Amino acid sequence: MKFYIFKNVLDLGVKIKGVLIENIDNETISEEYLNWRNNQVKTLIEIYRDFNVREDPVLEGFYALHEKVAVPRRKNIPASENLIKLLQKKEDLMEINKAVDIYNIISMKSKLALGAHDIDKINGNISLRLTDGSEHFLPLGATEEKPVKPGEYSYIDDNNDILCWLEIRQVEKDKVTENSKNIFYIVQGNEVTSDELMEETAKELIEVTTSFAGGQGRIVGQVIEM
Repeated sequence: MKFYIFKNVLDLGVKIKGVLIENIDNETISEEYLNWRNNQVKTLIEIYRDFNVREDPVLEGFYALHEKVAVPRRKNIPASENLIKLLQKKEDLMEINKAVDIYNIISMKSKLALGAHDIDKINGNISLRLTDGSEHFLPLGATEEKPVKPGEYSYIDDNNDILCWLEIRQVEKDKVTENSKNIFYIVQGNEVTSDELMEETAKELIEVTTSFAGGQGRIVGQVIEM
């Protein structure tokens, strides 16, 4: 699998690192992992106890991207902001599975938008490009496809299936489960996020995931000029 990044998306201000981690064990839960997870969640609860998402430049940076592709603010919450709001409300992180919980924690720590996709359920390669309106989009939890407007940046496979719309909605097709072995991760920022933060977050994702789930990870992505 290859990850292609179209330059006209980067020109909008999208910052992106693709991460590929293969041959993981997403089922076995160790005491060490549980201790790490619990400590991370407790720390994040304290960090975000009195946090105002509207005053954070990184989170607001995602809305600036949305404005450039004519996506309204209402009901279109960036992934990291949504996680932080849920943490503030529940004072806990909903347990999904090891790989997903790890990237959710790292997303909240960094405020970057992270997502995970089971490579074995994807057709061919993945492209981060602007939509043309012909794509197929079945959001996570939906039973019917949603219409796609032209000009919205999305992660799309060779079957013209959207895998992630903006950095907001993932899909049923390639969702990560306990049985997933090979995973492609999105680590996405915006004009406000530094290149150093992007690199550090991608490396932390690889380090933590392989520490608790095994496997081998690397940063991937090839820019396509338009």
